[in-house]
Amino acid sequence: MYHFFVDSSQITPDFKKVEITGGDFNHIANVLRMHIGEQFSVSIRDDDSGKEIFYEIEEITDSSVIGNLCFIEEAGNELPSKIYLFQALPKVDKMELIIQKAVELGAYEIIPMSTKRCVVKLDEKKALSKQKRWQAIAEAAAKQSKRAIIPEVAMPMTMKQAIDFALGMEVKLIPYENAKGIEATKEIIDNIKPGHNIAVFIGPEGGFSEEEIALCRENDIKPITLGKRILRTETAGFTIISWLMYHLES
Repeated sequence: MYHFFVDSSQITPDFKKVEITGGDFNHIANVLRMHIGEQFSVSIRDDDSGKEIFYEIEEITDSSVIGNLCFIEEAGNELPSKIYLFQALPKVDKMELIIQKAVELGAYEIIPMSTKRCVVKLDEKKALSKQKRWQAIAEAAAKQSKRAIIPEVAMPMTMKQAIDFALGMEVKLIPYENAKGIEATKEIIDNIKPGHNIAVFIGPEGGFSEEEIALCRENDIKPITLGKRILRTETAGFTIISWLMYHLES
């Protein structure tokens, strides 16, 4: 079943009707060629309750699709904890893949991060352009994976800004090749509870510098291992989010 995001103004206060317009209308009417009687689901952009609302197409006009309420699923598809992925800027267009897969796996927010060994450097104009593109990728991935929210992709931050952003979170993790063995990592993950806000820091291709790791330790960001093999930057984030998803949904 196809899933879309709407503003609260597009739904009646009692949820009985929804009006799909703009790009999503074109997608339903002209790309998917859906018909009256077919069903779709929506989530409300400015509502993070996790509910998914199911509608049946009642009418298709020249500019909108009108849906009639079928039922509401209150539980939704969101993880019981919010995962914030602090991703050091990678080379080429790897960031697009990282955002797409992180959204599919359940990340709540993706924060691009500039670190000492990042090859990519973005000025303000380039950062704004990239952020707009990355946010569109996050929305497309949220639709495909039937997320109840569209995860935000923040403007790039420095390492220090990212650490300050994460200070109030209950769990702060940083995969690091010199961290203790896998048993220590398992113990840390086993102690994570639903409702915890979780920060995950992922380094660039060259990894974090010793100074950055020391700064993380000073701010209670716990180094963990992802196993005996060295993972690429685009693989490391997927791995830890997958572990967290399995733990939180078990």
